[in-house]
Amino acid sequence: MKSAFVTVGTTSFDDLIACVAAEDSLRILKNLGYNRLVLQIGKGTVVPEPFSTESFTLDVYRYKDSLKEDLQQADLVISHAGAGSCLESLEKGKPLVVVVNEKLMNNHQLELAKQLHKEGHLFYCTCRVLSCPAPVSLLLLLLGSAKILQPCLNCLLPRP
Repeated sequence: MKSAFVTVGTTSFDDLIACVAAEDSLRILKNLGYNRLVLQIGKGTVVPEPFSTESFTLDVYRYKDSLKEDLQQADLVISHAGAGSCLESLEKGKPLVVVVNEKLMNNHQLELAKQLHKEGHLFYCTCRVLSCPAPVSLLLLLLGSAKILQPCLNCLLPRP
């Protein structure tokens, strides 16, 4: 079973959760061979309805004592740019795409994401990617870490 795991840590990041749980994004995941999506939504107000079909499962939860099991089972991790989430994912050796929450003040997340990208550890983007000129969804760009990224790399990096 091919699985993607999305985490927002202890905060809320409704834009990310809404985008990843959108019908178009789920279809893209399925087309890329993913059978399962696990959303850790923190204290967000966007709470997608979990479901399970013969070909796909969506699991949703706010918090767990540990993300270890979800990280181990994931073939791809999509995370907010919190230091703890990034480092824990990288320690597990998982492909990591970080989505920077631009709504945060004094955006240290962007600085961390840029540095870890520069060092070759991850790819990152912001939710502004949604306005990228082309019919490209955020999730499709995020899934680029699964070997389809290079054509869209210029869309992933924030504009100056």
